[in-house]
Amino acid sequence: MVAYAGHATAYAVTVGAFAVSVLLCTRLTAAPPALDADKPSLRGIAEGARYAWSRPVLLGTYAIDLVAMFFAFPNTIFPFLADDLDAEWSLGLMYAAGSAGSVALSLTSGWTSRVRRHGLLVVFGAAGWGLAIAAAGWFSNVWLVLLCLALAGAGDMLSGLGRSTIWNQTIPDELRGRLAGIEVLSYSVGPQLGQVRAGAMAGWTGTRPAIWSGGLVCVAGVGLLAAALPKLVTYNADTDEDAVKRRAQRKRREETAG
Repeated sequence: MVAYAGHATAYAVTVGAFAVSVLLCTRLTAAPPALDADKPSLRGIAEGARYAWSRPVLLGTYAIDLVAMFFAFPNTIFPFLADDLDAEWSLGLMYAAGSAGSVALSLTSGWTSRVRRHGLLVVFGAAGWGLAIAAAGWFSNVWLVLLCLALAGAGDMLSGLGRSTIWNQTIPDELRGRLAGIEVLSYSVGPQLGQVRAGAMAGWTGTRPAIWSGGLVCVAGVGLLAAALPKLVTYNADTDEDAVKRRAQRKRREETAG
C-alpha cells in the first residue's frame, strides 16, 4: 500500500482498521473471574511454571515455538533481501506474505477438526515453517520468495492450531491464566530474539545465507526436540491422560449446571 498509494493512505487505512477493532471490542461480553480464583502472586506464577515443566507435551509446544522463531524469523532483514533481489517494491509484500499464508490456512482448516494427533501438527507445522524460510533465502526469484514466505506463514499457523488445541485440551482451568503468561513469552520473546539473530548473522554472512541457514537449523532443532520429547509426537486427544481428565471435569460441570 505504501509503495503504490503512499504513506498517507496506508496510515489512514490502518487508523480505520483500528477504529473497527475498537468498535468490535466494545461488543465483547465481560468475563468475570471464577468465584474460587486465587489472587495473583509469585507463588501462583511458580506453580504454573512447575506444572508446565512437569508436562512434556506442554513443554514441547513452548520449546518448538521458541526454536522456530529464534532461528527462522528474519523479518528485520527483509529490506536487505528486497535490495539483494533488485525488487525494492516487494518489501511490503514480504512483510504481508506470511500473514496471507496464515489466513489461507485458517480459511481451509476445517480438516483439522478430524485430527487427534495435535502434537504432529505442532512438529510438522514448525518444520514446514523452517523449510519454507530456508527456501525463501535460497531462491533468487522474488515471486518464489514471496510464495515461500506465504507457505511459511501457513506452516506457522498449522503449528499454532496444534499448540492452542493442546493447551485448551490439557491445561486445568485454574492454571490457564498463569500458563497463558508462559505462552505469551514463547511467541513474543522468540521472534524478537530471532530478529537479533538474523540481523547479527546477516552482518557476518550476508542476507540470504542468514535466512536459509536459519531455516535449516530450525528444521534440525524441531527434529531434535521431537526426538527428545516423544510424548508430544504421540499426543492423542482421545487417550492423553490430561485431556481425558479435563473432558471428564467439563462434563461433570455441565451435568451439575444442567
